[in-house]
Amino acid sequence: MLEILTSDHIQARHGFFTRKGGASSGIFAGLNCGPGSSDMSEAVAVNRARVTEAMGLAPDGLVSLVQTHSIDVATLSAPPATRLSADAMVTATPGIGLGILTADCQPVLFHDPRAGVVGAAHAGWRGTRDGVLEATLAAMQALGARLSDVQVAIGPTISQAAYEVGPEFFETFTDDDPAARRFFVGGIGDRMMFDLPGYALARLRAAGVGQAHWIGHCTYRDPERFYSYRRTTHLREADYGRLISVIRL
Repeated sequence: MLEILTSDHIQARHGFFTRKGGASSGIFAGLNCGPGSSDMSEAVAVNRARVTEAMGLAPDGLVSLVQTHSIDVATLSAPPATRLSADAMVTATPGIGLGILTADCQPVLFHDPRAGVVGAAHAGWRGTRDGVLEATLAAMQALGARLSDVQVAIGPTISQAAYEVGPEFFETFTDDDPAARRFFVGGIGDRMMFDLPGYALARLRAAGVGQAHWIGHCTYRDPERFYSYRRTTHLREADYGRLISVIRL
């Protein structure tokens, strides 16, 4: 059985899928939806077909991206023939499932119910810092959305308690924005713990969205439900699965 987490604040049909209910095995066991992983392509195709069906989409209706930690946003009026290179998507067209792949980074879903516009973004630390959330909002506005009407939900991501970083990472954020210090707490030695969803929520609220919240769930600390790049690295595993989060009109 698929496990689909949702937000009470997003009115559009959506889901943050866990790894439960998939066809993959081994280190990918579960619902690995990442075609860029070294998992068997047949298993990934089965997993993506299950997500497509669960979201009530046509066979070609689920769209995902070649994600590069950029701030590039694709505006879709139909499913593209090939995977686009970008880190966010927006659409005002019913029947297109915007799918974001993550394994610690934030899947961020957007909806303006009045304008009938949805968006989805892959927001790791780099993309969030560089402005992928604001770029997604700007693309939604170009389709008629109003910031004050936009509802945003951040799905499962790595939590502050599991996100240890070094002094160079800290300086990357605070050299240009000293106020970003509030998203770091002390760790062991010169290490610090970074609050990625807290930082993203602050950026979204500063941008003027109507509602923004994190649904909770730490990808690193819950291996039964979530894939985690950092956990895989610590365990020295060869690869990792990708979770998928989807929103559609």
